[in-house]
Amino acid sequence: MEDSIKKQQAVELARTGGYYKHICWMALPLVCMSAYLYGPRPVLLCLVALLTGNLCDRLVAVLRRRVYRPGDCSNESFALVIALLMPATVSWYVLVTAVMAGVLLGKEAFGGYGSYPFHPAAVGFVVVAVSWPEQVFLYPQPYADIPLWDTTGVSLVSGMGSTLRNGGLPTVSSWPLVLGEFAAPLGTGAVLILLACALFLYTQKDMRLSAAVSFLAACAVIAFLFPRQADLVHTTVWESALQRLNLVKYELVSGATLYSAVFLVSEPYTCPKRRLGRVLYGALLGCVCMAFRYFGVYETGGCFALLIVNALSGWLDRVVDRLYHLPKGDQATGKEAAV
Repeated sequence: MEDSIKKQQAVELARTGGYYKHICWMALPLVCMSAYLYGPRPVLLCLVALLTGNLCDRLVAVLRRRVYRPGDCSNESFALVIALLMPATVSWYVLVTAVMAGVLLGKEAFGGYGSYPFHPAAVGFVVVAVSWPEQVFLYPQPYADIPLWDTTGVSLVSGMGSTLRNGGLPTVSSWPLVLGEFAAPLGTGAVLILLACALFLYTQKDMRLSAAVSFLAACAVIAFLFPRQADLVHTTVWESALQRLNLVKYELVSGATLYSAVFLVSEPYTCPKRRLGRVLYGALLGCVCMAFRYFGVYETGGCFALLIVNALSGWLDRVVDRLYHLPKGDQATGKEAAV
């Protein structure tokens, strides 16, 4: 039984291993931008996350008495995705705990490569977000002097999501918004780099555009039709269309929404296989994400929403199969487009 699982995971690694390598490479420009904004500490945070993910992989290989596979970069990609969701001042133990929770609980506890029903990076982030919210949801200002080890003296502020939740409107202008020059997690603010990463992943057929676009569209429609600002609530859509569009801009950039669309939504084993299923998946994910942002206590609702909607991924594929009377199996899934 275990030999068959190993063979199946080897086949899956050959099929989807390139996705995780590309995620690791796309994290590099975000790490460089965060180093420009916050100094060398983000680089060390990402290196520690990489090392932790790799050591967890080697530990599991020893415990399960299997050969360590250096071509499997999934743990490293999950570690980098988690690290880039953290503020530059996060404590080392919080980051290590997040990576270990993501890899050991989110991935290996369900059987390892390709067997997990929930995105491991979302699992790791949610564990530490609930345990240490003061470490995860408070951020330093860009260009602040951040020590490598003891960051207790650094001044921290809430992100744009907190301002939006309280009915306010951020005052960040367009160019700093594009470059990520505002208080936010390490890799979630630089819109220009995130769009470039999305373009690369799409050209490599790693990004499920149907899921990512429907996710962002659902978030944008909800933010446009149901704004949280008091001066927009009692106006008609046409009277305040420009103000609502300006609000949508901040909603999509804050709370790691755009980052989630690029690095989390298209994970090959938690995203539905069918195109229509991916559209429904993304739209549902956007609705749940905005519900967390509107009514939850945490600024970043994407990972919380992802864990809920991941549980419906397989069900959505089955619904689409029945809707179109398509056969199940590799022959059916092979005909589906990557987008």
